[in-house]
Amino acid sequence: MGDKRKRGRKSKTPTSASETLGSPSTTAPNAATAAPSTIDDVFSVANVNLMDTTASPHQRRRPGRPKKVPHQSDRPGRRQSSRPPVDANGAVEVPPAAEAMEEDPVWENVVPGRVVPAMDSVVKVFCVHTEPNFSLPWQRKRQYSSSSSGFVIGGRRLLTNAHSVEHYTQVKVKKRGSDTKYLATVLAIGTECDIAMLAVDDDEFWQGMSPVEFGNLPALQDAVTVVGYPIGGDTISVTSGVVSRIEILSYVHGSTELLGLQIDAAINSGNSGGPAFNDKGNCVGIAFQSLKHEDAENIGYVIPTPVINHFIQDYERNGRYTGFPVLGVEWQKMENPDLRMATGMRTDQKGVRIRRVDPTAPESKVLKASDVILSFDGVDIANDGTVPFRHGERIGFSYLISQKYTGDNAVIKVLRNSEVLNFDIKLDSHRRLIPAHTKGRPPSYYIIAGFVFTTVSVPYLRSEYGKDYEYEAPVKLLDKLLHSMPQSPDEQLVVVSQVLVADINIGYEEIVNTQVLAFNGKPVKNLKSLANMVESCNDEYLQFNLDYEQIVVLRTKTAKAATLDILSTHCIPSAMSDDLKS
Repeated sequence: MGDKRKRGRKSKTPTSASETLGSPSTTAPNAATAAPSTIDDVFSVANVNLMDTTASPHQRRRPGRPKKVPHQSDRPGRRQSSRPPVDANGAVEVPPAAEAMEEDPVWENVVPGRVVPAMDSVVKVFCVHTEPNFSLPWQRKRQYSSSSSGFVIGGRRLLTNAHSVEHYTQVKVKKRGSDTKYLATVLAIGTECDIAMLAVDDDEFWQGMSPVEFGNLPALQDAVTVVGYPIGGDTISVTSGVVSRIEILSYVHGSTELLGLQIDAAINSGNSGGPAFNDKGNCVGIAFQSLKHEDAENIGYVIPTPVINHFIQDYERNGRYTGFPVLGVEWQKMENPDLRMATGMRTDQKGVRIRRVDPTAPESKVLKASDVILSFDGVDIANDGTVPFRHGERIGFSYLISQKYTGDNAVIKVLRNSEVLNFDIKLDSHRRLIPAHTKGRPPSYYIIAGFVFTTVSVPYLRSEYGKDYEYEAPVKLLDKLLHSMPQSPDEQLVVVSQVLVADINIGYEEIVNTQVLAFNGKPVKNLKSLANMVESCNDEYLQFNLDYEQIVVLRTKTAKAATLDILSTHCIPSAMSDDLKS
């Protein structure tokens, strides 16, 4: 968790980024202060896009006669002679090709092109999605279909992108050169790393299929070949390029920062989940997102093998995906010499200063604000938060943390009051007050007297305010999204999503997406506690204290009696979601 930039209001100029299929990240540059030509604005998460796997209507072939392809003799250039060739005796010579054309062509005799074995392991993934409706949490949206890419790995399994099978209802795969789609089972979805693991039970699918072999992390300028099924055709597509950058990237779908490769090979919609091969035919990554901006061209991103191997080994060790651990602190660079001197650092010491510690993280028991982290597992951290990576390269020290697994221990050396201390800390996954994803779970809701209460998440904000929710959502919700930390593991941000108009709630109709702070004088910790307090309330009135100093007061008996009629009017099956009933 590094420093977070402050956010401003977005100007009303149109953006050049295309629509994305997956979840945008919760970090974005300050649109009010950054110039459009700066690097920070070019590499903003608003411009980094997951490859949309749905077919665009603009890609469909237009009706009408096919375009005429000019014959060789019709093309400009040297004039072709119409007289047939003759030999020395004056007899007409018949070319061997002409003799062959007199008979029907024999396709078995056609010499096939060079086939790369690894390409036969690449499959096309078809998925039917049914997304939850976060604005109307008691129902789901209309289903839609998408296509993407995947490839075979050991153990009769396949890998693809997590956003390719997000909210899946059915997943099918098709082999290269086959006309059969095989039903697939989703074994694990790694939202943070944007990787999903599939399995196919049909033995026929595995005939002639061999798993890809993973290679080492490539170096700069190493050649890479991206293979997949982008939109615009049903056959396999191959694009080539080189590795242009290796650094910690922002993963749009998972709203996390992990190691990533930047390449200049063309990555288009439908390439999601396709492998990237090196010149030896070994897989060095998975294509998953690209940068769309008027000042940038041919910038694509690949999930490298260290992240892929972490996902696979995590699944094999635990039988499920447990995620990438994080260090539950926010830190500050120590590049200023006066700052280092004030904290008691010697000239030979380097590190980063802890700004805040997550109260729900295991680190909160030993680490404190203003501690200086000197090293992580014996690796010294520089004043800018980087560690040595390879020759001539440095990388953010969060890379060291991402190499660990949830539940692993790490030794952290800190400087506190000019004293060096060592702590053995158990790493855990990160928890946010406003989660970046719901991991496939349907949204929770509770309804009383037409007031719809729900919890805030990034998918909810995107559903309410669109893909530009980081600029359109209320400032207080954005502030909690970027800066607030949960004070307990079960804390949630509860809001009044909307008010279903009825006679009992006259005057409250305009309350929308406003946080609920307290009920009858008791603070609201999460949605389930609010539902329990309302259902068990025997007071004469129900009083909800909302943000912006607003209150809602309803007569208890009248409110509970009116709820059934409101549910019937709006065809809502229940006053609360299933997870609140248990």
